[in-house]
Amino acid sequence: MERRRVVASNSLAFAIRDGYPVSPGHTLAIPNRHVGSFFDLTPAEHDALLDLIQDQKRLLDAEFSPDAFNIGINDGPAAGQTVPHVHVHLIPRYRGDVPDPRGGIRWVLADKARYWTE
Repeated sequence: MERRRVVASNSLAFAIRDGYPVSPGHTLAIPNRHVGSFFDLTPAEHDALLDLIQDQKRLLDAEFSPDAFNIGINDGPAAGQTVPHVHVHLIPRYRGDVPDPRGGIRWVLADKARYWTE
């Protein structure tokens, strides 16, 4: 990882802005240790990632004034993971960025997203 991309860090993890952002401020929290799955992290690594997400959320609020956030992890190729190293997405969301945000991350399987219409 190029250290110039790091926007924050702690003893077990670091944060960078996503290279292909979904929205302005899209940030990734990444453990220092190379781990493929979130479920293989230690409890201390989980805490370190969550601490960075909390800190980055406050900074993103100040810099971009988002209206909400999506937080997500693609864990495994079947879930869309293309980089085989755990990274947690913190994605700022803005009113009007999509016509109807209901369903949130359910849109990864579009036919499951509008569950309230069934």
